[in-house]
Amino acid sequence: MTAVTPDMIKSLRETTGAGMADCRKALVENNAEMEAAIDWLRKKGLSSAAKKSGRIAAEGLVAVAVEGTKGAIIELNSETDFVARNEKFQALAGGIAEFAVRHSIENVEELKAAKDSKTGTSIQEEVSNAIGTIGENMNLRRSAILGVTSGVVASYIHNAIAPGMGKIGILVAVETTGDTAKAEAFGKQIAMHIAAARPDALSTADVDAAKLDRERAVYREQANASGKPAEVVEKMVEGRVRKYYEEVVLLEQLFVIDGKTKISQVVADAAKDIGAPVKILGFVSFRLGEGIEKATTDFAAEVAAAAGTAA
Repeated sequence: MTAVTPDMIKSLRETTGAGMADCRKALVENNAEMEAAIDWLRKKGLSSAAKKSGRIAAEGLVAVAVEGTKGAIIELNSETDFVARNEKFQALAGGIAEFAVRHSIENVEELKAAKDSKTGTSIQEEVSNAIGTIGENMNLRRSAILGVTSGVVASYIHNAIAPGMGKIGILVAVETTGDTAKAEAFGKQIAMHIAAARPDALSTADVDAAKLDRERAVYREQANASGKPAEVVEKMVEGRVRKYYEEVVLLEQLFVIDGKTKISQVVADAAKDIGAPVKILGFVSFRLGEGIEKATTDFAAEVAAAAGTAA
């Protein structure tokens, strides 16, 4: 049997919000397998978490840049928020985003290795030079590119601290042959919705199959506990799946601006104003530090005490 450690208990509690003792028991019952432990807690009604939500622990900036029908988004991390407000750091983040879109480089490792034709310096070397100048560790963590053949790539930064950069950045690819200015305004509205509603997928077909299977398994066990006939249980499961889609699929979500219209209908309605059919081809959402865990020393003692003889 795999040993259950205090760090495992800590991580499970932060992910699910369940109590220490319940987290320890869940790990013990599931041979220290984190995903299985999460499902175990949910089945017992001890966690309301439907998915992991990354802890925003890293500092730095998310920066976006749009050029023509392409857009780029990057995340550049720093140790403190103070450095993120440094003009040199902001210039570096903005410059990397502009370089990425100009050269259509999406893969972050390729972006780090890419060299400026004028200076001969790679992006990673520029980051390293900034570390020496500013005096704080930095990391170009991730990047992405979106593009359309016809239409616009709209961008949005929530609570921007400088033009094109802040802690939450969104890109939305809007395909249309209609009015470009109106398409961009529409795309920005959708990007603002994404920032608030946090969808995982564009359409139901894009939902991760493994995640969906896990959700179905949890819903089925919960429904079986009701003691209802099998055919009723299946209807209950499918009802929960539809609800799940409404929570995580962009086109199935209700528009945050009016709270009643599905995004799929908002897209259809936009065609009238833009003057041509409209389609959302994709979106990218970066939240600063998402998925990076920051050590919490005060919490460690509590976890160690709750772990008991788990290790």
